[in-house]
Amino acid sequence: MKRVVICAGGPVEELPDLLALKSEGTIFIGVDRGSLHLLERGIVPLEAVGDFDSVTKSEFEMIQSAVDRVDAFNAMKDETDTELAVTRALTHEPDEIILIGVTGGRIDHFESALQLLYRLQIEYEDVSFIVKNISNELYILKSGTHLVNKNEGLPYVSFFPFGSTVEGITLTGFKYETVNARMEMGMTKFTSNEPIEEVCTISFRKGICLMVRSSDS
Repeated sequence: MKRVVICAGGPVEELPDLLALKSEGTIFIGVDRGSLHLLERGIVPLEAVGDFDSVTKSEFEMIQSAVDRVDAFNAMKDETDTELAVTRALTHEPDEIILIGVTGGRIDHFESALQLLYRLQIEYEDVSFIVKNISNELYILKSGTHLVNKNEGLPYVSFFPFGSTVEGITLTGFKYETVNARMEMGMTKFTSNEPIEEVCTISFRKGICLMVRSSDS
């Protein structure tokens, strides 16, 4: 599986274990201050993009000296720095793109990341997009059937409608199962479920679902 990890400049304490993501063939792209986050952990990104308004002149020079390709953009642009990084990531034709460093800090940046996650997953069906931090993973699910593997490190699974009602939701293999249910905006009853089988399923016939896998740590 070909994977690209995009590291944005969110709070460093929110970052997951970067070395655990560093499997053979994984490509790292730094976004603005996220490039420094990677370098400080001994990971040299293949590329660095952004307007770099969150780094000092000396920090930017450090990035330039360490990274082969650095694309600096004007701060007055329509796309966010993370969007620019995703555009670069897609040129590598990955199976999976993981966004890190996009949670914590400013809430508007987090909401922007969720909106981007939604748009990307709808537009690029053959690529799996994940927002990940130290204790959570977020996915956008389209209608159909999806497998959910049990993960001891992320024991809780929550489901939320994203933008509209989810129709016909069926959960199997979870502590709290359901058949042909309806999940409406504002509903919280699908929060904090737990897989009890090694492989669980969620299926629904209409709508878009946000799946959040979490731990208490």
